[in-house]
Amino acid sequence: MTRAVVLAAANSGAGKTTLTLGLLRALKNRGINVRAAKSGPDYIDPAFHAVACGHPSINLDAWAMTPAAIRGYATSQQGDLLIVEGAMGVLDAGADNKGSVADLAQILGVPIVMVLDIAKQAQSAALSLAGLTALRPDIPIAGTILNRAGSAKHVKMAKGAIERSGFNVLGHVQRNNNFTLPERHLGLVQAAENKLLDEYLDQLADEIEKTIDVEGILACATPLITPTDVAQKLPPLGQRISVASDLAFSFIYPHLLADWHSQGASIHTFSPLNDEGPAPDADAVFLPGGYPELHAQKLANAVNFKKSMNTAAQNHALIYGECGGFMVLGNGLIDAKGETHEMLGFLPLTTSFETRKLSLGYRRLTPCANAFFQTPLLAHEFHYSTIAHQGDAQPLFKARDATHTDLPDMGLQNGRILGSYAHIIAPNVGER
Repeated sequence: MTRAVVLAAANSGAGKTTLTLGLLRALKNRGINVRAAKSGPDYIDPAFHAVACGHPSINLDAWAMTPAAIRGYATSQQGDLLIVEGAMGVLDAGADNKGSVADLAQILGVPIVMVLDIAKQAQSAALSLAGLTALRPDIPIAGTILNRAGSAKHVKMAKGAIERSGFNVLGHVQRNNNFTLPERHLGLVQAAENKLLDEYLDQLADEIEKTIDVEGILACATPLITPTDVAQKLPPLGQRISVASDLAFSFIYPHLLADWHSQGASIHTFSPLNDEGPAPDADAVFLPGGYPELHAQKLANAVNFKKSMNTAAQNHALIYGECGGFMVLGNGLIDAKGETHEMLGFLPLTTSFETRKLSLGYRRLTPCANAFFQTPLLAHEFHYSTIAHQGDAQPLFKARDATHTDLPDMGLQNGRILGSYAHIIAPNVGER
């Protein structure tokens, strides 16, 4: 039976990802069959998890997924130990106050190890622990890890206050800027772009082993709650699905591909950046999100990719694009310098990065009449691009935010070509 523990923090930037990666690699180096998961709608961190532990990571989203789905996906990891990395602060949730890391730990039935950034505090580090237990007494805190520690005296002061408050300290990590991973506008620079990642992870694991009670963390883990019912899955886009996969198209939830495969679909990947196109026999093409804006000129010059996509459209394949993929389905993409790059031209849409505007939040989607989507959906939106021009076309979704507040229609459709900024996570079962 798989045992699990959640690594959480009081805020973003506390070092959860760094410590998760170091712990995963340390456990892997010990020969433990360790697996990983990420709380919430994050595509980037799971790719780092996969390199650290040697197995694919998965998303567990307490806002969009049912408890049955969460427990099913967690147990499907099939390791001896599952490390779940939290997102943002432990109590941070959707606008409707649902879907926090604390909620996820409760659904999984496992404890939390809190990562505390003590760079600018000492005894006050105990405050966030006391606050969490006061607000969520249903969530057991199995221990704490002190991050960005200074001197031995600094560690002693923080540790003493925490232990006097009744919490266990499982070690610390010294302040070290060498362990800071590079970032860009949507999160960390992608794992596939870091050529020295394995070396970095081994160095991080060595540091973890020096000052953190790894055996204590193993002892904290408890068995996952076994799912008792079967979760509803999003139907596959087709039976032979070609999925764009490279540095420009990398934002895809692993559980969707797994769900499609479990329903009998075959999945083929291709790289538009390498001027590859979908499989000739594909009856569906998926362009996921990513960073097309960083590779706009190369995509504009990808002659074979464009030709193959046109052939797929002429063969009446279902073509679906999310966020970055949605932008590529349009007529043009304006980069940060104001230069326009020609995209596929399947939808009357021009998007722009010349002036950035953040769009962020969970979405409740109701499909308009279209070629594929038939049931309400739960999704997430996160991008900095704007729509510079949009021609006449039917919208793809009616949209509301997490609090059921109406939003403008999302996406466009042109026959069997569909796209929107929303990243679909799961069916909205029972209109939650």
